[in-house]
Amino acid sequence: MSTGNASGTLIEARGLTKHYSGFSLEGVDLTVNEGEVVGFIGQNGAGKSTTIKALLGLFPTDGGASSVLGVPSDELSRASGAATKEQVGVVFDAISLPEHLKVADVGRIYQRTYATWDAHRFERLVGEFGLDAKKTVKSLSRGMGMKLSLACALAHDARLLILDEATAGLDPMARDEVLDLLRDFVAEPGRAILMSSHITSDLERIADRIVCIDAGRIVFDLPKDVITDEMGVARCRVADLEKIADAGVVPDAELRYLRHDYGIDVLVPDRFAFAESFPDIPVDRMTIDDYMTLTLKGGVR
Repeated sequence: MSTGNASGTLIEARGLTKHYSGFSLEGVDLTVNEGEVVGFIGQNGAGKSTTIKALLGLFPTDGGASSVLGVPSDELSRASGAATKEQVGVVFDAISLPEHLKVADVGRIYQRTYATWDAHRFERLVGEFGLDAKKTVKSLSRGMGMKLSLACALAHDARLLILDEATAGLDPMARDEVLDLLRDFVAEPGRAILMSSHITSDLERIADRIVCIDAGRIVFDLPKDVITDEMGVARCRVADLEKIADAGVVPDAELRYLRHDYGIDVLVPDRFAFAESFPDIPVDRMTIDDYMTLTLKGGVR
């Protein structure tokens, strides 16, 4: 396992495996490099949260190896991993703070926990997020709870953010605000973000790379721009599918499609070349959702 400090790789997993009754994480490979925002996507139960918890050393794994900031994941739960955890900001999909605490109390507790805690930054974020310092964690809405968790993650000079559905429950304006903060965070040298989200429009705006997991296995790992800038979805009639296949514009191995009542959607690796070859067939820009759906549910000719 290479060290993140030496190679610029802040997260590295190779063959990460964990078996549960009814579910297995199967040989997951995942890297996050300095300067990157990596979007981690998949359906509910696909293995996103399990992968994140394995990376953080929250349970023993059954195979493979992983490291965070160059430190093996299984060391993070030991005293020897404390200094590394200082440099990692984590937000889970549920608020992991005692319900009776007031927002101001949370800041005071974190100040005793992290040597790098910046109380002024925390107070500023609390104000920017519209959080009432006198409110208890229990009284916060899901969206406000996520804002509090983000404020905690951003207030101790982390190099790496690991976010599990951190924008869930936020209204569009609040998500814009958070995405701006995340952009500013990763713009600083030596930093990176691993961000799982069902809100793929957020990832289209901020991610550099998209990794998709399904049934415990990584099914694709691609630069975001390849998906959204190069690929396309051809909106075909049934008769068009054979014509496209016969033309060889789309390699057989990549010819994935989904049938609808109104026609067929076809995955196109290069929408500009496709438009030249088939000017009469509409071809739309690919979204992350489109690509995930066609990859996971599409048929292969």
